[in-house]
Amino acid sequence: MKSYISAALVFAALLVTVPSIPMFAAGISGKDTAAEQTAALTDTKQTETSENKSTAEEYSGSYIVLDITTGKTEEISAEDYIVGAVCAEMPATFEKEALKAQAVAAHTYAERQKAKALASPDPELCGAYFSNDSAKYQAFFTKNQAKQYYGDNYEQYIKKIREAVNEVKDEIIVYNDEPIIAAFHSMSAGKTESAENVWGNKVEYLVPVDSEADSSAPKFLEECEFTEDEMRTKLESAFEGIKLDSDPEKWFGDIEKSDSLTVLTIKVGDKTLTGQEIRAALSLRSAAFDVSYDSGSFKVTTRGYGHAVGMSQYGANAMAEKGCDYKEILEHYYPETSIEKVK
Repeated sequence: MKSYISAALVFAALLVTVPSIPMFAAGISGKDTAAEQTAALTDTKQTETSENKSTAEEYSGSYIVLDITTGKTEEISAEDYIVGAVCAEMPATFEKEALKAQAVAAHTYAERQKAKALASPDPELCGAYFSNDSAKYQAFFTKNQAKQYYGDNYEQYIKKIREAVNEVKDEIIVYNDEPIIAAFHSMSAGKTESAENVWGNKVEYLVPVDSEADSSAPKFLEECEFTEDEMRTKLESAFEGIKLDSDPEKWFGDIEKSDSLTVLTIKVGDKTLTGQEIRAALSLRSAAFDVSYDSGSFKVTTRGYGHAVGMSQYGANAMAEKGCDYKEILEHYYPETSIEKVK
């Protein structure tokens, strides 16, 4: 049985965890469950905690990151951390201004999480501000991981990313003098989504904005097919006690979508579910989808990739290609915010 956390708890977790789905890091770092990560750290906590606890003053301009593979913490300069985050979160082939926008978003995330960790330390982090667990925190590549990922293109790509980061490394996005929740995603369904529709809580700067260029992004549309048996197994595994009609054509019923095409609710069997729940159950690229049934199989067509809240990475790249700079990109995707120097 899969249990589904309430929207309020998911939103609360968003305040301190990964702002996006780590699309490019998954092949190297993987996505372990919280339980698996806890188990992996059990043997190292006792020996590492005392020697790694440090005050914020000792690490001004840097971040303390827990390496979940060793259980040890490491001090990483802000610049190196931002470079590693951009490497893991955005294709190096993107335009420089898009990379700069991603760098500012990554830095904003790190500053927000650092403040949270200092105010309310998590014992599992062993004194760190966050870890390199991309299932819980912003994705991050070490130098060796970046070398493995880029291969022969490493020198070219790391130079490009570091140059972009160097131009904005002192800047973050703020709202009411606080670092924002710098949510981002790969591509929307043509218009970004509100935090309220995805996580259940309103955030003034995480609201729908146009991102029409996303529809031209690679793999914008994806079709997944499921046999009747496959669909039944997935639905019954995800939703305990669900009752499905003897006629598979009646398994999916009334559907309600937002203006951004996210499925808000959908009738499945005898249950009314959210698009996010169906996305998780069927491992879909997004919650902007349509379902059809024909000749013994289901076809699910998705638009975009990710939760669709905040900055669209492909949208940012399209804006950069048209001549927009990183500030224009960030101001578009995070309205009512401002870009300021780190205090």
